[in-house]
Amino acid sequence: MPGLAARLETVGNGRFFLKAVPLDSPARDLYLREAEANSALGGDAIAPLMLWWSVSHGWVVMVFEYVEGREADLSPGSSDLPEVTALLRRLASLTVWPDAPPVARNMGALRDKAGALLAGRTGGEHRKLCRTVLERFDQDSVAGDRLVHYDLSPGNLRISGGGLKVLDWSFACAGADWLDPALLLPRFIEAGHTPAQAEALMTALPAWRGAPADGVTGLAVLWTLFREYKAMHGPEELRSARRRAADAGRAWIEYRAA
Repeated sequence: MPGLAARLETVGNGRFFLKAVPLDSPARDLYLREAEANSALGGDAIAPLMLWWSVSHGWVVMVFEYVEGREADLSPGSSDLPEVTALLRRLASLTVWPDAPPVARNMGALRDKAGALLAGRTGGEHRKLCRTVLERFDQDSVAGDRLVHYDLSPGNLRISGGGLKVLDWSFACAGADWLDPALLLPRFIEAGHTPAQAEALMTALPAWRGAPADGVTGLAVLWTLFREYKAMHGPEELRSARRRAADAGRAWIEYRAA
């Protein structure tokens, strides 16, 4: 994310985390959304506690408790997996704040990038499969009244002494309760699970068991094509990471289509 991120250390050895962005930044609305989402979470231990936020002097500023820790390990056999799946169960019960944007607003970017790739003549059977899946995808299937983080990844899952915390709620929105498990699932594949193993991890979640099959597969296609596009056209330093993510998404799509 653009903007300022800083660790503040006080005279009394206190530590805090500060995020800020100018009001004329393209990321302003994402910072405002993060502030609203954290306000809605209140003191819920699922996220670092936001201690203060303000819009003044040309800046959006947020101050959080400082969380020592590490990224969650999603690889097969990791001791973090039970905590991550418990987190997904907890996320499915969170309610949104008034006027939270619907998930469809977030998905516009996915649809735009997917459309750009599918309009081309390259890609072979993979592109053909993606087109077929999206023809059956009903965007209404992702709508709902749950608070969806929408951007779960190991980097936003922080293991600390206080348990697992979810960081960076900039894309939080209202949507179906199965969305966060579906959006995180390719990261399990990227971490070394087979698609079958990754889906098996989700079977303990009631939200996942109730998810519409065509909705999950359609979302997998949009997620994957977005990362394929970014691997081709995004910042050079991020392309290899996005290519790995896209490869995981492709493996999941092929598994679900088999």
